[in-house]
Amino acid sequence: EMKGSPVLPLARCLLPLLLLVSTGVSGEVSQFSVRGPAEPIMVLLGTDATLPCQLSPVQSASGMHVRWYRAQLTPAVLVVHDGQEQEDVQMPEYRGRTQLARDAIATGNVALQIQQVQASDNGLYHCQVTYGFTSQEATVELHVIGLGSAPLVRMTGVETNGIRVSCSSSGWFPKPTVQWRDTQGNILPSSSESQAQDRDGLFRVETSLLVTDRAVGDVICFIQNPLHDQEKAKTISLPEPFFPRNSPWRTALACLLPILLVLFSGTSLACWKEHRAKRREMDKNSEEWHKMNQMSQEMKTALKNRDELQADLDRRKALYLEDWKKALLYPDWRKELFQLAPVMINHEVPHQDKSGPKTEESSREETADPSLSNPQVDHNIITLYQEGFMLGRYYWEVDIGDTEEWTLGVYELYTQDAPPRDSVKKFRVLEKKGDKYRALTFCSQNVSREEALLLDTRPLKIAIFLDHEDNDLSFYNMTDETHIFSFTQAGFQGSLYPYFKHNRMDLSPSQSQ
Repeated sequence: EMKGSPVLPLARCLLPLLLLVSTGVSGEVSQFSVRGPAEPIMVLLGTDATLPCQLSPVQSASGMHVRWYRAQLTPAVLVVHDGQEQEDVQMPEYRGRTQLARDAIATGNVALQIQQVQASDNGLYHCQVTYGFTSQEATVELHVIGLGSAPLVRMTGVETNGIRVSCSSSGWFPKPTVQWRDTQGNILPSSSESQAQDRDGLFRVETSLLVTDRAVGDVICFIQNPLHDQEKAKTISLPEPFFPRNSPWRTALACLLPILLVLFSGTSLACWKEHRAKRREMDKNSEEWHKMNQMSQEMKTALKNRDELQADLDRRKALYLEDWKKALLYPDWRKELFQLAPVMINHEVPHQDKSGPKTEESSREETADPSLSNPQVDHNIITLYQEGFMLGRYYWEVDIGDTEEWTLGVYELYTQDAPPRDSVKKFRVLEKKGDKYRALTFCSQNVSREEALLLDTRPLKIAIFLDHEDNDLSFYNMTDETHIFSFTQAGFQGSLYPYFKHNRMDLSPSQSQ
């Protein structure tokens, strides 16, 4: 029956052709391989990453099945089949953030592009390419680098044997290394250190250091990413007045008090025994009475010495408390000891100065420099709603903003009891011009003190603390809560008034030297 059928000759012709095609395809597939990079790919947090994956030899991958995955095949990071992305098998966290380099597929480049890299993207990736029954694979390791915020270093308190400072920063990945060093580069052991991850997988670090050596001066907090050479550091200055005094009298008294106690106990016991013996033989031996009186005198001398040591200890304790009061350099602490001054910033230059008492000198029309004695020429835009400061402790705050030139501080009007001066007013101010700062003390245009200042942070608000009792005028940068400058041992003799204007003092170079 098959002899007359035309199907058999046709099958005999097609069979060799099918075998030839099948042999040619399998031979082409068996020859390709997949190569990835030998070193990990490092990318900064929030930027785009490209994970290389290349077919070898170079050939088109448009008709192949490309799968990028992590720990397991499904769900995958990205699956492309015949040029189409398979979103139904894709991990939700990678949807909309991953794609292949479309323009390079024709050359066998199936690199994975990840947009806005996150901390969770860190780790190992598999690049799998399948054609027919042949599958090749390569691995690529991605290291995500997160450089955190600048360290925040502050003094947290004074303890019995030193000063404790803390350092904190956030936004790091992976876990950073933290070190304390002095200005010579010596590593200082930290007292405590904690590290925690937030919901985005980024690390927050916090460490503290107890500084017991007052000679250290400045300490530096270093934070570095273990995968990146860049590090961030912040320095804090520890002035010597912060450190508690170690009085030698305290040590001497601590050693002497047990001796006095033993001496007192021994003396009391001896007196009791002597007294009991005296009651038995009161009239027999007058010499024993003399010994008891002598011992009593010695006991009184010892008690007197103890009282003198205690008084000296109390005096030194008062000095220590006074030094501690001087060491309160942070403005939030000092506000508790100072009274807020009733001042107001005027937006226009006042036509008449009603803030200070009018003295014989202030009413004098002819002075060495009219611009420093006449309120209308002073351009002072701050008003004090009371008489000038003659005593007490006051503070006020001034919003500087982004003003490029300003002068801020106090001026002093001398009373009639004060010795004669070359000018009615004496100024103690801070001055800014551009990015340069300096501290000035002058009468008229005769500068008695000039000192250039270096500020880490540009002040937007400045607090002024006036301590009339201790003759101290201090300025603080309220932007970062740091001390700027202090006029110490100022020797105030007259009434003090706040001073502020939006430009610097007009002092010629020859007069400011």
